[in-house]
Amino acid sequence: MNSRRVASPGLGRRHFLAVAGSAAVMGLAGGLVAPRLARAQTLTTGAAEITVVSDGHLVLPMGFAYPEVPPEDLARLLAENAMPADALLPDCNVTLARIGDRLVIFDVGAGANFMPTAGKLADGLSAAGIDPADVTDVVFTHAHPDHLWGLTDDFDELVFANAEYRIGRTEWDFWSAPDTLSKVPPDRQTFVIGAQNRFAAIEDRVIFIDDGQEVLPGIEAVATPGHTPGHLSFMIQGAEPVLVVGDAISNAVISFARPDWPSGSDQDADLGARTRLALLDRLAGDRARAIGFHFPHPGAGLVERTAGGYRYVPV
Repeated sequence: MNSRRVASPGLGRRHFLAVAGSAAVMGLAGGLVAPRLARAQTLTTGAAEITVVSDGHLVLPMGFAYPEVPPEDLARLLAENAMPADALLPDCNVTLARIGDRLVIFDVGAGANFMPTAGKLADGLSAAGIDPADVTDVVFTHAHPDHLWGLTDDFDELVFANAEYRIGRTEWDFWSAPDTLSKVPPDRQTFVIGAQNRFAAIEDRVIFIDDGQEVLPGIEAVATPGHTPGHLSFMIQGAEPVLVVGDAISNAVISFARPDWPSGSDQDADLGARTRLALLDRLAGDRARAIGFHFPHPGAGLVERTAGGYRYVPV
């Protein structure tokens, strides 16, 4: 791994909250930024009925999202796609799959303590008629706050109390290591502490998974490192397979048009770019549907090749 990237992998929670909190009050991109809750989407493949619900959205200053991209190039791409120039407002899409007697949820949202515009999963599940007590399996793509911190409620109780928990072994080992805290800058240390605190809640019931493993019937783990060291995506098999991408592809415009651009949210930006390119190529070739955690809600779409890169086509 690129040690420089690990040492400075992203925007810390303190700065995240300061920026997002002020944005929610003052507005970005010429309008008020407020929490939004979108409708659920349902699609099927094989034996799986897939539902995508909203956990709200994030507010990411552009200087954090793409700090190493030439500003004029970024401004041009944003303008061509009618995107605001000052911040990204990515949706947070949580995917569930009902297969036989199992109800699987991929990632658990941000919870109440990360960003005021996110942490709306309980409302999304309720709107979709899903009871957290019915979830049998929680499967994590990675351990960033907006994917993990919704694991417990305000009383530190597990939200999905009846579930088994599955996470990549590499991801668990990275965040759990005693020296991880010393390897990250101060504004990133709350990410490590938050992960370790939540890991403690499930350490006696967690099941470790690896690349290529069938983690549950009809669901295969796919290694997609770079965003974090052990990031996994998950292929739900069927006549029209669906890949739960997590954050391996993070933006439905920029990541497709310029997958080579380094992302400020990736812990290893070079590896993240290589993973994006390989994943986009595979998805375009296989014509597999992809659900991105931060794609425009409801988040499912196809990847098409273009003359200069790729294009996201919502389903």
